[in-house]
Order: sequence, then structure tokens, then C-alpha cells
Amino acid sequence: MLECGMLEQDRRALRRRSATLCKELVVDALLIQSLQADDILTESMAESIMAEQTSQKRSWRLLLLLPKRGPRAFSSFLSALRETEQQHLCDLFTQSPEKDGTPVERIRPEEEPEGIAGRQVMQTTEKKRERFSDSPLPLPTQEGIAAKRMRTHESMEYSLDADSPINSPVLPCTPDFYLSHCQQSYRMNSSPRGFALVISNVTFDPCAAPDLDPRKGGEVDDEVLRKVFTELDYLVTVHRDLTAQGMRTCIETFCRRPDHRTVDSCVVCLLSHGVEGAIYGTDGQLLQLDWVFESFDNAHCPLLQNKPKMFFIQACRGEEMDCGVEQIDGPARTCSPGCEQRDAGREGQGDANSRHREDMGRPRIKLPQRSDMICGFASLKGTAAMRNTKRGSWYIQELNTTLRLHARDMHLADIMVQVNGKIKEREGYAPGTAHHRCKEMSEFTSSLCKDLYLFPKYQPQY
Repeated sequence: MLECGMLEQDRRALRRRSATLCKELVVDALLIQSLQADDILTESMAESIMAEQTSQKRSWRLLLLLPKRGPRAFSSFLSALRETEQQHLCDLFTQSPEKDGTPVERIRPEEEPEGIAGRQVMQTTEKKRERFSDSPLPLPTQEGIAAKRMRTHESMEYSLDADSPINSPVLPCTPDFYLSHCQQSYRMNSSPRGFALVISNVTFDPCAAPDLDPRKGGEVDDEVLRKVFTELDYLVTVHRDLTAQGMRTCIETFCRRPDHRTVDSCVVCLLSHGVEGAIYGTDGQLLQLDWVFESFDNAHCPLLQNKPKMFFIQACRGEEMDCGVEQIDGPARTCSPGCEQRDAGREGQGDANSRHREDMGRPRIKLPQRSDMICGFASLKGTAAMRNTKRGSWYIQELNTTLRLHARDMHLADIMVQVNGKIKEREGYAPGTAHHRCKEMSEFTSSLCKDLYLFPKYQPQY
């Protein structure tokens, strides 16, 4: 039996930092298991916490339980923070409240709303915090708003705070599932499955590109992608902060890798500010996406012919904010965007010098110039993409979570539909306001000719 109640000074420390914890704490399986191992949480408590749908709700429920779980609960919680690489939250409790003079947390400067409306929001927030300061419960928090001027530049990728996904391990494919689906899908047997290229532009040249702000949270995205595709058995290369020409050179080098011959697929992830049909280099120059796709087509990248090529684009495609519309009465109807098969208008001509002599006498099967590609976009044409300044973009968060949970038994087109559905459910504050809610909608296009299963962590035995 646990002794009843947490020590009063520990209870006060939790209450004092409750706002930050509700917003930044990542309550995942590892943290819960650590608290269970210390007999702080029971199995039913752990299940009730993990059943919550959002990170903030999981944090809220955990913080409700901890003060009731005995005098060891506080030290065990700090230990769990260290084990789950959340040392920055653990450090919050090392500073004495008498020294920092903040008995109740205030909105941090980087989260303060702008203008008259912003001051009104802050005054209201302070009154609420004063009213609840004596409450034993953690305080609910609003999503933060980045303190910056409102911009209408079409390249802007809006920065928001929102819930973060759980980074559970990629679930493995079962032998039975592989055997029942491998015949109608792309070959995915090689180890590694393929090569993955991630280009992430976070910091832009203030002289060459003064209108392009740093993409705070962008560094989280490229690390998330590196981890998930590594777990999916891809050899991942990450490049950060490249000019437009640097991106071209990097992609050309990647396309020419001779070892594409020995693998079954490839992945390309591009993260930057952007406009419709192009993304920005750190020098403010644009790289056309059509050139990227052309670089991997059947003519320019013959070693990847008939192999799936996956593209994920995290960038704005315009400046328009999607503020959503009211849903009419009646059952909800959600139509997922379809896989748009692109009709190739030209036949691949190939390079005669790259053909093997022993094949010269055979009749040749011609391929469309561009095929076997699937491309996911973070936003619709003409609209902005949303990014959390601490946890990364909405799109990459949902892509990461869905791949981890469903790659084992769902083909990629269905995964992209599910990502679209998750993005559709999300909303946050429009930058520069405290009351305008904004939405996002992702989409994808496809010229895949078969189902694309990644068959994670399964290697056929021959």
C-alpha cells in the first residue's frame, strides 16, 4: 500500500509547473512503464492515461494522479523524465520558486499574442491563473501563438503549438500477412529496403532571404523522419540548410547512386518554406518540384524503374489560411482524396549506352516516362502548412505515427488516406490571433501500379 499523498512541497512544485507540463510533457509508453515499475501507477491507471486521445489530456490525467500516489511519486516522476530524455522538464524543478519569483507560470515571451487582442488575452489568462493558483489540479493551457508580425508572404509556413504523437516502435509485419499480400504488391524484400534522402531547411540566409523566417520545429521533423525510416529498414541521409543549387546537387547525387540497383524502393523527404510547385533553398531561390520528380523518372533514374518511389513534401503551397466551415447537421461524410494516377504523355527513351549488349536482340517493353511514384503534400494547393514550434509539423507528426502503427498491415495509399483524416481533425490558433481557429488538409498523388506494403521488420526466408 502506498502512503497517502505526496509531500506538500512536491505537490506545490508540480502545481507551479503544471502549465508547462501539460503543454510539453510527452506521456508515452516508456514513461508510463517506468512509473509502473516503481509501483507509482497501477495497470488500470496506466490504461486510463494511455486511452486519452491527445498528449495534453494524457499529461492532465497523469498530473491528477501523481499527488495521490505517495511520497515517492515525485522522485519517481523526475526519474521517469530523465529516462525518457525529458531532462529539460526535470530541470524545471531544480530552480527554487523563491529565486525565480514565479509562484504561478506566466505565458512565455515567445508565446505572447500580439497587439490589443493579445494584451486582452494575457490579462484574462493572468486572472484565470490567479483564480486557480490555490487549486490542487494542474492548469489547462491554450495552444501558444508565436510572437511575430503577421505576414502575407506566400512562402510562409505557419507555426503553431499542438499535440504530439506517441513515438511507439514500428510494429512488425507478421509472416502470414506477408505471404498473403506479397504477390499483389511491389517487391519489398531487400535489406535495406532502400535509401532515404531527407533535406530539411530550417535556417535561411537573412541577407539573401530576409522574408523567410527560421522554421522553428523543423529540426524535430527531420529527426522524426530519420528515426521512423531507419526503423523501417532504410538507410537514411539527412541534409540540412541547403541552397537551391545545393538541393539540386544533393538530389542529382542521390539519383545516381549505383546501389539503387540492389534495393527495392527509395524515399525522398523535402522540408522547407515553399510555394505551389516549388520549395525554397536557404538562399531564397526556388527549386521546382517537377524537376525533382523528373530526376527520378524512368528515363533519368533507370536503376529505380518499376520500383516504388515515395516523396513527402512538408512546405506551404500558398498563403491562404484554411479557417474551416461549420459542418451541417446529419451524419458526417468524409471523402478521402483519391490516388490520382498520372497519364504519362511520353514514352521513356532511355540511354542506349546504359543497355546491356546481351539484351539488344530482345523486343523491349516501353515504360511511361513517369510511374511508380507516390507523393504526399502537407497542404492543399494554395494553402499554408502548419508547424508546431516545439514538436514539428502536423503532417510529419501524423505521418510518423501512422507509419509506426499501421505500416505492418496497411499499404501506403491507405496510410496516406488515414494521415489525411488525422490532419482533417486537427486545428489550432491562427498566428497573431487568440480566437481564430485554423485547419489544414493534406493530400497525395499516386502513379503506383500495385499495392505498396513496406513489410516492416520482416525478412523472407529463401
